[in-house]
Amino acid sequence: MAGGKVKYSQLSKEEKIKFLGDFYSTVASLQNREEVKNFLKDLLTLSESVMLARRLQIAMMLLNGDTQDRIRQKLKVGYSTIASVQRWLQAGFGGYEKVLKRYKSTWQRKDRRRKTASPDTPLSFNWMRRKYPLHFLLVNTILDHKR
Repeated sequence: MAGGKVKYSQLSKEEKIKFLGDFYSTVASLQNREEVKNFLKDLLTLSESVMLARRLQIAMMLLNGDTQDRIRQKLKVGYSTIASVQRWLQAGFGGYEKVLKRYKSTWQRKDRRRKTASPDTPLSFNWMRRKYPLHFLLVNTILDHKR
């Protein structure tokens, strides 16, 4: 094929399989968040990245039971975009739902750990009080008096 823009419909079935296979394998080879971030920053324009991120937000809100009106109001997207994401959620390959559920459970675990962390962990209020007692002199006096 000569230079210029190549249309998906002009690619042979073999070319489509090879290009997509290479793409999926490349993405699967990424090892951590930093690699994913840098790869996508090099691959996509900022506008494309935001567009994909908004689709994920729409999918997350749909999975959480938010209405289309609520999603439209919060994310400033059209009904057609919401409907497309909803179709992919319902009739797609399960990728959205699987990844978003995994993401949600990972962050819920991290959130629980944060809430149950020791009150004296670095940068916690109690840690700061002990590290900088003069800065918290009044607070320390009041709190120590209550004990």
